Amino acid sequence: MLAEPFSHPALFYRSDQEYVAATTAFVREGLAAGEPVAVAVPPRNLAMIEAELGADAGAVRLLDMTVAGRNPGRIIPAVLRDFADRHRDGHVRIIGEPIWPGRSETEYPACAQHEALINLSFAGRDVTILCPYDTVGLVPEVIREAARTHPVLRDVSGEWYSDDYAPDLVVEGHNRPLDEPKEFQSLRFDHTNLSAARGMATRQAVLMGFAGDRLDDIRLTAAELGANSLDHGGGSGLIRVWAEDGRLVCEVSDRGHIADPLAGRRPVDPRRSGSRGLLIVNLLSDLVRVHTQAGATTIRAYFDAP
Repeated sequence: MLAEPFSHPALFYRSDQEYVAATTAFVREGLAAGEPVAVAVPPRNLAMIEAELGADAGAVRLLDMTVAGRNPGRIIPAVLRDFADRHRDGHVRIIGEPIWPGRSETEYPACAQHEALINLSFAGRDVTILCPYDTVGLVPEVIREAARTHPVLRDVSGEWYSDDYAPDLVVEGHNRPLDEPKEFQSLRFDHTNLSAARGMATRQAVLMGFAGDRLDDIRLTAAELGANSLDHGGGSGLIRVWAEDGRLVCEVSDRGHIADPLAGRRPVDPRRSGSRGLLIVNLLSDLVRVHTQAGATTIRAYFDAP
C-alpha cells in the first residue's frame, strides 16, 4: 500500500526568529525542487517571510490571509484548492496560517473546523500544507486542538506524529447551537415570499451603511440561503437579521440537514449544473457559522460593516 501523499503538519513557533527560519526553509526547499509554493499568512508575518526570501519571493504566490481567508469557510475552495488545482502535475507546497492572535471567539470554531476539514479535502493529493501556530500569542486550547487537526507536529526541536489526531471530533465538537441574539428582525418564508426575506436583509444592510457591490453580496447571500431552504430544507425557512459588534448578521434556519462536511468548500466548475449556494455564501461572507443536525440546520453569515 502506498503511503498517503498528503501532508498536513502544524508548526509551533515561539518567536519571530523561529517562525521566519522554519517557514522560509520550507519555501526554499520547494523552490529548489521546482515545486509551486504559496504562502497565505497574516500581513506582518507575510512581510517577514517576503523580506527574508529576498529575490526568491518573486517565485512564490503571496497572500494576505486576513483578506483571502477572512471567512475560514472560504480558505479551502478559494485559497488552498485554487492554488493546488492549478498545479496537478507534481508536488505542491502551501503555508496557510488561518488562526492568529486577534481572531475572535466567534470566528475560532469555524477556523478549527476548517483545519480539520483540510485533511478530508486533500486526502490522496500530492500536497503539503504547513500551518503555523503562535504558541505564545494563542491560548492553550487552540494549541491542543491543533494537535487534533494535524497528524504531524513540528517545532524548533524536530517533528513527531500527533497522538491526539482526531479531526472528526473537532468538526463535530464545534457543531453546536449558536448563541441567541438579543434583538433581531425575523420572517418565515416559503416560495411565495422569498423576495420579502431578501428585502428584509437588504434594508438592514442599507441602514448599516452597506452600498454598491457589498450590498449586492448581502442580497445574493440572503437569496442563496433562502433558495437552499426551499430546495433542501423542507420548502420553507426562517430568516433573522440583526447587527452585532459592527457586523450585519443574516441567519437562515430550516428543517434540512447538511450531511456532507465539505458542503460549500468544493470549487465548482461554472460550466456544470448543480447546487452551489453554500459555496457562494462562503465566498461572499466575512464569516459563516453553521449548526446542523437531523431535521434542523442554521446557517449564519456575517458581514463587516463599512
